[in-house]
Amino acid sequence: MAETFILAFGAHPDDVELGAGATCALHAKDGVVICDLTAAEMSSNGNPELRWKEATKAAEELGVAARICLGLRDRGLLPSADTISAIVKVIRTFQPQVVLAPHTHDRHPDHGHCAELVREALFTSGLRKHEDGLPPHRPSAFYQYFINGMHQASFAVDVSSVYEKKRSALAAYSSQFYPSSGVATPLTQSSFLPMIEGRDRMFGQAIGCDFAEGFWQTDPLYAASLRTNLK
Repeated sequence: MAETFILAFGAHPDDVELGAGATCALHAKDGVVICDLTAAEMSSNGNPELRWKEATKAAEELGVAARICLGLRDRGLLPSADTISAIVKVIRTFQPQVVLAPHTHDRHPDHGHCAELVREALFTSGLRKHEDGLPPHRPSAFYQYFINGMHQASFAVDVSSVYEKKRSALAAYSSQFYPSSGVATPLTQSSFLPMIEGRDRMFGQAIGCDFAEGFWQTDPLYAASLRTNLK
């Protein structure tokens, strides 16, 4: 199996693209896998088959190595041994260096639940006595990305060179952002995608580039010295 640098989890198709799509595109050559916990069967617009078709197209636009769906119950992402074990198997299968998940404090409860489930699974994944036929694995880093709203970032990644790929990936989700029929949702508002891009511009401005995606790390960031983080 090819090396996986980033394993990005989302509760639903389009979560990863909204918060970390450009970062995934930036590191596509290093090995990126996206894992959607649910098929988004509770979505106000679209259906699981259409959502998967859109997600597959979006993954192609980003250039990621693989995209999988665990098929957990939408609006049912609550802690259980079976659910955590299912996520552990994904982590152990791909052996990533970096794991991404939504920010814990997001407007949508499923996004926060996804973060907590991934955090639980990361702990269990490193336990030798959790036996599932796969080798234990503890990734080097766990970062949370932002979907709805603006949160304090621990750091931001310059994604200016690949930002058009994020735009193309989001455009694949026509059922969510540009529906010709269906119901109005926060995602269908004409201000939603400009808000996402505006946030990326704000993070970019903060670090001196055109576009950047922000990430939160719950643990302290390591630095060998104060020179480490100087430009």
